[in-house]
Amino acid sequence: MGEIFKVDSEEDIKKAMIRSKNAVLKALQNYDLDWEQIRFNQLSDTCTFIIQTSNDGNFLLRIHSGMNNEEINSEIVWLDALNEKSKLTLPKGVLDRYGSRTVTVDQENGSHVYATLMRWVEGEHESGELSEDQVYKEGILLANLHQVSQQFEAPSNFTRPVWGEQSFRQSIERLAQYYDGFLTDAEFSLYQSAAEKVLSKIKELREDKESYGLIHGDLHQGNIVFYKGEPRPIDFGRCGFGYFLYDIAQTILGLYPAQRELVIKGYQSIRELGDEWLPVLETFTVMVMIENYCHHAPDPRETQGLMEEQPYAQAIIKSYLQGAPFLFNTLKI
Repeated sequence: MGEIFKVDSEEDIKKAMIRSKNAVLKALQNYDLDWEQIRFNQLSDTCTFIIQTSNDGNFLLRIHSGMNNEEINSEIVWLDALNEKSKLTLPKGVLDRYGSRTVTVDQENGSHVYATLMRWVEGEHESGELSEDQVYKEGILLANLHQVSQQFEAPSNFTRPVWGEQSFRQSIERLAQYYDGFLTDAEFSLYQSAAEKVLSKIKELREDKESYGLIHGDLHQGNIVFYKGEPRPIDFGRCGFGYFLYDIAQTILGLYPAQRELVIKGYQSIRELGDEWLPVLETFTVMVMIENYCHHAPDPRETQGLMEEQPYAQAIIKSYLQGAPFLFNTLKI
């Protein structure tokens, strides 16, 4: 498994950036690219860079942290299947000159990281408010991804994470270490109560091909770009096995209630959601929200934003614990 990026302090971030930049130059030696410029993109679970070429367009080079080779290869296998079976415009892995999906880059401290090269997906994040048509099409996008998932037969060596009870428990343990940066003890107690309710609801669900499969796992608004009004998904680094409603929750959490309804309508124009989907979707929406805070809590760059979001987050949690519908309602803060 590759070295894990630590972002517990600004110093950790600077060190991760330096190591990643060095790894990029080494990794590029394995590809036949006539590159002109390397630009830093972002640092999260991976550190990513935009590679500009003279003739072949742009690429995204990713330096992976804390993942094994099988997991990374499996993501690219899944993307190959999506590109083959759907008409969607998606990221696609580029093989190195030796035919490998991943490149191993040795570090000066004796560890190593993995690098992958992806074709760049043209499009822009919507700078203003999304139109009704754009939001509706996000629902169609999700449904198309899930349709391919229903048909996908994973090879024997396919390895991706499972997003469910165990992963959520790990997130809560992580939050318990860092919550005091943006939550009071009383607020964290509400989070714990909501988490227990989420876990009890997940245990009641059945895994079948209609409701469960390989999902994007992180299709929030930041991972959707638009090209001529059409939504395109990016960053499949968190793809894994989970409920399709969990995937929908990732997309709708950052939208207004009326927009959430449009996503559902777009989705149901392609796939049915089944019976009693609403309370399950609300459970997954709370789960996703808590997971997001668990993920960002250790990062000092995120603390201020987390604090500012808490009035709305607390309103959602209180509604959920009281059994009051909240997904399509405007909440009082």
